[in-house]
Parts: sequence; C-alpha cells; structure tokens
Amino acid sequence: MSRIGKLPIPILDKAKVAIDGQTVVVEGPKGKLEKTFDRSVNIELVDNEVRVSPVDSSRHARAMFGTARSIINNMVIGVVEGYKKQLEIKGVGFRAVLKGNVLDLSLGYSHPCELAIPEGVTVTVAENTKLTVEGADKQVVGEVTASIYAFYPAEPYKGKGVHIVGKYVRRKEGKKSA
Repeated sequence: MSRIGKLPIPILDKAKVAIDGQTVVVEGPKGKLEKTFDRSVNIELVDNEVRVSPVDSSRHARAMFGTARSIINNMVIGVVEGYKKQLEIKGVGFRAVLKGNVLDLSLGYSHPCELAIPEGVTVTVAENTKLTVEGADKQVVGEVTASIYAFYPAEPYKGKGVHIVGKYVRRKEGKKSA
C-alpha cells in the first residue's frame, strides 16, 4: 500500500471539488482544472476531504492510487496558490522577448527560438534575461519550463545557457595548455 495514497486530501478554503465518477473538477481563484482518472481507483468526497483507494489488490491499482492522490492534491494546491518556476538566461547577447502569446528567445543560434505559450500559463520576462513561468497546473508549468530549458541547457564550462533557478549546474575546468 502506498503511504502517500492512504493520506486524505484536505480541501483548502477557497477550493471547490466536484467528483463525477472518475472525473475530478477543482475550481479556485487561480482557475479550474479537470482530470479523468483510471478505473483502477475509487475517488470519493468525505467530510470536506478527498479520499482515494484502489479498486482491488492488483499491482496496477496499487500503483495508480498513490499517483491519483498526488495529482488531485496538486490540483487543489494549484487552483488556490498556483505554481511558479523561475529561469535565468546567461550569455552575451542572450535574451528573451514576449510577443503576445509567443516567447521569442535569442540564444546565439542563427535563428530565433520561439515557443507558443499554452493557455492557463503566464510567462513574464524581466530585464530580458529573467523569466517566470506561472500557472495552476503543475504538470503544464513544468513542461513549459522544460521546453524553454531544452533550447539551450546550461553548459558546464562557461555557464552559458538557460538556468532553472535552484537547480545545481556542475561546473567543469576547461582544457589546460601544456
């Protein structure tokens, strides 16, 4: 049994949770999230808490109920508080510009790197090099952050590229002349 899956999910004051079969809808000040889960888990609303349990003792059901519980918990936290990731671009001439719903990155390539920002996510650019990705859905915020990072991951020799704030980048010593 999953230790995380056994824990009930407390519904925060500003959140509203509705369960219709395997579909969970969570509404709050930051937005509305909806997710349909596998039939191997039971989801029920009891005493202002959401409880998740496996349907049977199969390996798949036991694996999915902890996952379902974590996703629902992230949905409740996301619609009330939201999720935020910060990135920093380092390098000479490297910059980011927001053009409507498209993020335009100049990262030293011969072409601009463009990323369409999905609905429900806001990206803000400060000082042309500091980016903040915010939204209610933890998975989408992480996906957008990873997409921006993938254009030019921080390299270990000079430290150029896109850095995720708080993520350690191991630095290496360059070649030595003889």
